[in-house]
Amino acid sequence: MGTGSFAVDRKAPPRRRVLPARAATLTVWYLRAVAAVNLLGAVWVSLGADIRRHNDQDYFTPYLLTAGFTSGAFALFLAVTMRRRKRAAWILNLVLCGLFFAALAVSMVWPDIHRHAQNWVSLVLTGLFLAALVAGRSEFRAKGDRANPWHAGLTAVVGLVVAALIGTGLVAATNSEHGATYGDTFGYALIRLVSLVPNDTSFTSISTPGWVDVLVNVMSTALFLLVLFVAFRSPRGQELLCAADEERLRGLLGTYGGRDSLGYFALRRDKSVIWSPSGKSAIAYRVLGGVTLAAGDPIGDPEAWPGAIDAWLAEAKRHAWVPAVMGASQEAGTVYARHGLDALELGDEAIVETADFTLDGRAMRTVRQAYNRVARAGCTVRIRRHREIPQAELDALVERADRWRDSGSERGFSMALGRLGDPMDGDCVMVECKDGQGVPRALLSFVPWGPHGLSLDLMRRDRGADNGLIEFMVIDLIQRAGEVGVEQISLNFAMFRSVFERGSKLGAGPVLRLWHSLLTFFSRWWQIESLYRANAKFRPIWEPRYVLFGKSSELPRIGLAGARAEGFLGVPRLPAPLRRRRSGV
Repeated sequence: MGTGSFAVDRKAPPRRRVLPARAATLTVWYLRAVAAVNLLGAVWVSLGADIRRHNDQDYFTPYLLTAGFTSGAFALFLAVTMRRRKRAAWILNLVLCGLFFAALAVSMVWPDIHRHAQNWVSLVLTGLFLAALVAGRSEFRAKGDRANPWHAGLTAVVGLVVAALIGTGLVAATNSEHGATYGDTFGYALIRLVSLVPNDTSFTSISTPGWVDVLVNVMSTALFLLVLFVAFRSPRGQELLCAADEERLRGLLGTYGGRDSLGYFALRRDKSVIWSPSGKSAIAYRVLGGVTLAAGDPIGDPEAWPGAIDAWLAEAKRHAWVPAVMGASQEAGTVYARHGLDALELGDEAIVETADFTLDGRAMRTVRQAYNRVARAGCTVRIRRHREIPQAELDALVERADRWRDSGSERGFSMALGRLGDPMDGDCVMVECKDGQGVPRALLSFVPWGPHGLSLDLMRRDRGADNGLIEFMVIDLIQRAGEVGVEQISLNFAMFRSVFERGSKLGAGPVLRLWHSLLTFFSRWWQIESLYRANAKFRPIWEPRYVLFGKSSELPRIGLAGARAEGFLGVPRLPAPLRRRRSGV
């Protein structure tokens, strides 16, 4: 996987913005440092004991420093949310730190307290953090979801009840004393959940092993972090593609659709769209796991792309979303890079120029033989625009495609339309194949790529059909492309093509060979290599595609969001009565 070589033109921030930005950065690093010391103190017994000693009697530690695992996790969570510039995290820190600073400042009037230098250090550090919060307030503009407080409260109540019941079961099963009632065991578990150092004198009839108390405390910490996550999570995309937006996008595709083979996929109705100020360009995206994921190039006039990208990035910043683009071309990747995004080569798109394609020659011998074998078996191919197919017949094709699908859900996001048979997609092309007995065996559906191109959307076949059937259909479409006025066809996307192409060759370096071995191993489940081999048979033109991202540390999160969008990774969902009723989920 190669890195992009795009030049990045980043404008220097105005002077008046330097102080708030630096102050905001200082708050993040303070929280990171406190989190590191807390977590270190939680596992390093002597260090933790020394830190805790300063919180007894006349000594105090700076804001959030307690040498506890829970406080360390809390500080780390706040550091992450502050780095994303979330307003709610700034307000919480301001309130907590302000109260702590006020209490510490008032306590300094007592001689037994102000004579200790450690307390002055704590006061200064806390004061500096509070001052940085105030100075950087304009940087924290990312809005949360208005429903977050309600959902956090519900999570806390339900989670506390569930954890208390689990803790009650553990306590009842391991209690070595006699005479404890259900109320005693439930109360003991509940006290352990809400307090890390509870008063056990009220529970003389309960004696449990130490690991039970630790496990209940771990559940308490996990619940606390879950409530924080729900309270501070970024809002999900709400405004999906509406009829007016779809009409405007179709207008842009009619004028500029030939620029990008993935342009038509912007019409997926699980995407949102944001427009440039001029309305001449737009970016279609979907929000998953706090990642605003765009696919392909911006739609419309390239001169208006920067306006759409600025609007998209501004919205991402406003909601604390991580911006990412999957499958951008070289041209669009260069424009995105000028707006501060970095690039990695994701793979290559296989494009066949129909006028240059031929089955002649030694290099095409295997493909030619496979094509002739299927043709001799009596297989026939029919090619039509969707609008030419009678509705009853189209419904039957949709039912057949669903039956032949090899996964429980529809896959695809960046290079799939996600629907078949919609009346608005009449320009799409259907390729059907029947065997020698006239039984339907496979179908392909292509979306328009400008006036003279097609891009593969759907590929389905009967599991009992000949393995060479898909290649036979593609070749027949290429040879008869004139029937539908097609000059170029975009086939499947081959991820990491360059690795498969160079990794097995003589002279490949150790890193490339290792990367090739890993991808070959994972191809057993995800068909990464087989897609490349299937595309390479047609000797296509390989067009590189890139993934664009803001920071390298965000790549794992972007990868998970991409896997979810493409349908390779599912997430558990709440029961319908509790599920958030919004279309962007």
